[in-house]
Amino acid sequence: MSHSHHMGMNSMDHNSTMPPSHHHPATSASHFHGGGDGNMMRMQMTFYFDFKNVELLFSGLVINTAGEMAGAFVGVFLLAMFYEGLKIARESLLRKSQVSIRYNSMPVPGPNGTILMETHKTVGQQMLSFPHLLQTVLHIIQVVISYFLMLIFMTYNGYLCIAVAAGAGTGYFLFSWKKAVVVDITEHCH
Repeated sequence: MSHSHHMGMNSMDHNSTMPPSHHHPATSASHFHGGGDGNMMRMQMTFYFDFKNVELLFSGLVINTAGEMAGAFVGVFLLAMFYEGLKIARESLLRKSQVSIRYNSMPVPGPNGTILMETHKTVGQQMLSFPHLLQTVLHIIQVVISYFLMLIFMTYNGYLCIAVAAGAGTGYFLFSWKKAVVVDITEHCH
């Protein structure tokens, strides 16, 4: 099979810099990546259920037994639950740390040419304050965890994907039922 279309060469050029073992069969469900040192890493491109040689986020963290996969499942499940709890905790902290409350009334056109007054509640916080600093640190942690969960899901390992989804669902179920519902008291049309 000629790979000259990858290199911009015609099929008669035999001076290719591509190693002889590098190929992309059309039916392949995985890609191989690696350097010239012989270390080849298989990147799965379809969902699979296996617990042998599964890399989890870091090159030294490899799952090879059913027990290790069970431990990874529990850890990923708890991480996804923590992520959902962190989102709700940040919202709660934000509501508690809002320091300035201002009510603004503004005229809006009503029915039949009348003018109605609409009231808006504006809340804020100070930039150089402990609550804002805490929110910033928690935001960074939340972003890092979200990327970790995304990368775990992108392993395409079915067990780990289920752990992410089940942990996120359980976390949402446990933490977000207390989530405040915003109700506009000026809304009269139901």
